[in-house]
Amino acid sequence: MRTHTRSLLASATAVTALLTLTACGSGENQSLGGIGSDTGTGARTDGGPDEGTLANPTKNGGAMGNAPEGITAFQKLPKAGTMAAAARFIGGFTDCGQISADYGEEGPTGLDAAFNKAATVTETGYCGRQNRTTIILYKDAKAFQTAFKAEMAKQGNKGNPDGGIVVGQDFAMGSQDADSMSALLQPQAGLLMLNCHPGFKPPGGFRKEPALVKGCVLTDYYKDH
Repeated sequence: MRTHTRSLLASATAVTALLTLTACGSGENQSLGGIGSDTGTGARTDGGPDEGTLANPTKNGGAMGNAPEGITAFQKLPKAGTMAAAARFIGGFTDCGQISADYGEEGPTGLDAAFNKAATVTETGYCGRQNRTTIILYKDAKAFQTAFKAEMAKQGNKGNPDGGIVVGQDFAMGSQDADSMSALLQPQAGLLMLNCHPGFKPPGGFRKEPALVKGCVLTDYYKDH
């Protein structure tokens, strides 16, 4: 896939290729994606006050931990808090290598500054072979989804109707590797894809949950066209 900034924001397929989230740190408990692999505040956890709670469900119980009934699909998504935590989580399900703030000569370019501002992006990281995976952290999930929807609206019915961005509550991932994207949509990972394409119609049996903005959905269906 092309990795120029404008091309990466030109279609859902390209954006997913840009916003890649995979993890480094292969020493953690892979069944939990490396987050919540121990119960203390050591190197493998962030040790925050919300550790093990719904407010930070990537820790101690993971995305599939005990959540109250009646909450939305978005509220059940993992929340990282830091780039290191997001990277460890992603690394439990797909290749990442070392996380870096520099995409390198062969990696994807950074996001457009205007998009970053509108989407409340606070940090970007790259990992995996040739930094083919991008992780971003953002402050306001609704603002992020609104900004993503606006980019997709510029394309109308063009682009991949089955693509989007893999999201948690406060981070997003895209990759040039379709297998990495798909791995994060498996039930054990607990992430979903934000899809804002007007022509999106997943096959029967796949999820299609309301997102935070009208016209977008959260789904576990993805197909690389």
